[in-house]
Amino acid sequence: MKALVYDGVETLTYRDVPDITARDGEHLIRIEAVGICGSDMHAYLGHDTRRPAPLILGHEAAGVVQGGPMDGTRVTVNPLVTCGTCPACTSGRENLCPTRQIISMEPRPGAFAQYVSMPASNLVEVPDHVPLDKASLAEPLAVSWHAARLALEALHPSMERSALVLGGGAIGLAASLALKAMGVESVTMVEPNPTRRAYLTDTCGETASAEAEGAFPVIIDAVGYAATRATASAHAAPGGVIAHVGLGEDTGGLDVRRMTLQEITFIGTYTYTAQDFRDTAAAIFDGRLGPLDWFQTRPLSDGADAFRALRQGAVATPKIVLDPWA
Repeated sequence: MKALVYDGVETLTYRDVPDITARDGEHLIRIEAVGICGSDMHAYLGHDTRRPAPLILGHEAAGVVQGGPMDGTRVTVNPLVTCGTCPACTSGRENLCPTRQIISMEPRPGAFAQYVSMPASNLVEVPDHVPLDKASLAEPLAVSWHAARLALEALHPSMERSALVLGGGAIGLAASLALKAMGVESVTMVEPNPTRRAYLTDTCGETASAEAEGAFPVIIDAVGYAATRATASAHAAPGGVIAHVGLGEDTGGLDVRRMTLQEITFIGTYTYTAQDFRDTAAAIFDGRLGPLDWFQTRPLSDGADAFRALRQGAVATPKIVLDPWA
């Protein structure tokens, strides 16, 4: 089969790799659409030790089951594979499973390929009226759905439900959409890239600015650099909540003194629970997250060029989806 393989820092190669078969108890999925994630970019830049080369990246996928009792079923893929029996899994917090695996990390190759193998429990059937390229957005949308849910659950009921989102990529935009779907009417986004900011404003209808101003009860950091953490801790309202999603860099930025004196809650958020993923998919299918028309599609064979364009900040759309069969 064909795959886009990460071969080293800023090096991706589209080439033949050995065909795969379904693992025991799993299903073979013909991938029809797979998105480029920020974590894929981190690996591409050599910043993720969990993803050493050579490796097939990609975990935002949708496709069609090949063979078996689900043959022909259109599905979106929850890429997080967990044990199902540990205390985290049995309490509905599967994302904290100590033996969790995710496709695009060993031992599970990713979805920048024509096929992957996944357990049935990781598959959500996609209705016929939903295109599979939109269904592939379930994974990044679920990341943001999880962060928005945790932030709002932690917010004191007396506080205003308004939010600031740092970062206008797919996770940031998805966070804004999730917050609005959960009843937050006022969401402001910060995106320094003028091309991306214009797209968010003119095409997506978002309120976006180059810098943060004012105080906000809820802040979602979808970037995760020291600079954005500094912005979050400076602009969180007293008693507010910061949900930290981005994995840009490990340390720095938080004003811990201010956060302590103003009782600002900081929540680290990672992926999503299985229920968050299902809830997000349902919100996609019934239209609660809007038209989801803020991506562009390119052939998987052009994936290296897509990564270079993202690296150069030359892509206005928050998401690029790759087609393994184009």
